Amino acid sequence: MANLVVTITEAVTLEGEAQGATNELTVASITQTMKRIIKCTNSATTTIATFAAAVSTSVGAIDVGDAKYVRVTNLDGSNTVTLGVVGTSDNYQINLMPKTSHILPSTAAVLLGEEDAAPAYGTLEDLASLQIRNASGAVVAVELFIASV
Repeated sequence: MANLVVTITEAVTLEGEAQGATNELTVASITQTMKRIIKCTNSATTTIATFAAAVSTSVGAIDVGDAKYVRVTNLDGSNTVTLGVVGTSDNYQINLMPKTSHILPSTAAVLLGEEDAAPAYGTLEDLASLQIRNASGAVVAVELFIASV
């Protein structure tokens, strides 16, 4: 078993004063990692990961209860892609601008999609898949990193 250490640093100086910060997260008992770079074609939706109650339930599934850290990074220097975070009955989408990442701290009870602007803070659901929609006109590389216990 190992510890995953994630460090996020923002560095900016305004008027001679440092305004950034460094934050660190340690996830203990990691026994598995998965890292891959996926080339996402133009005008296509690419499923980059699927999650299930057990790895034996579907081909290539990641155990939703064991995954403790997920990062998706747009490696492209100029093109934006849209990340679909799909739950068991809801989803949300966000733009991944060039060289940016989206991080999930777990995959169990992690999301709730709603249709209005007033959060209900209801019961969160498990992650079912991660999908990339590329409408940039170019092939865009996306990096996926998952750490599990």
